[in-house]
Amino acid sequence: MPTAARKFTGVDSRNPLKPFLYVEIVASRLDLEPGAVDALAGLLRDDERQRACRFRFARDRRRYVVARGRLRQLLGARLGTHPRSVALTCGAHGKPCLAPGSAAMDLRFNVSHSGDLALFAFCRGREVGVDVEAVGPMQDNDAVARHFFSRSELQAYRALPPRDRDLGFFTCWTRKEAYLKALGGGLQSPLSECDVPPEGDGNGTGWSLRSFWPSPGHAAALAVELGGNAHQ
Repeated sequence: MPTAARKFTGVDSRNPLKPFLYVEIVASRLDLEPGAVDALAGLLRDDERQRACRFRFARDRRRYVVARGRLRQLLGARLGTHPRSVALTCGAHGKPCLAPGSAAMDLRFNVSHSGDLALFAFCRGREVGVDVEAVGPMQDNDAVARHFFSRSELQAYRALPPRDRDLGFFTCWTRKEAYLKALGGGLQSPLSECDVPPEGDGNGTGWSLRSFWPSPGHAAALAVELGGNAHQ
């Protein structure tokens, strides 16, 4: 099963001698052979299988099964338990998380996928959000930016040369969504009212944000809480 892991470490700007985080990002393809899809489906619990059956299109059903099964595999490996035994629930705003008291490790995670590429982000003791989007020409990116970007983000976007605006749009969008997903509200929060902290360690905002390219043609962003109880 094709996967690639990326690890991020950094230094807390408020205590530069203390490592502030250890984040791992795993990229995985969702377009697997039927046998591999069936094997991952066997890791799902009954409610997850029922949800999979509600997808109208086979492609969407496969993507859900593979992403959910792969998440269980990755969590199980980090928690030292069988993937099907991982107890998952959702927070107040629907963000998936480990069920309280179900694991000895305070492991936070987040998942995003675009087409057949999925990203899984893991961090101990600190909230984390990740987003990935396929980058391509858009007919209405200016209109979307006017509707969803904050005033300062829109000004920065409009200042870009026309040839750079598609990339600038997706860079801003992934950073904004990763940040809101880390907060737990995701796209339920008004995007135009959210000014995403700048690239890097947030300049005192309490969040670290990074943009990166997980594969050709895909833009992604990672948001990690600088506070919390992370430990090595």
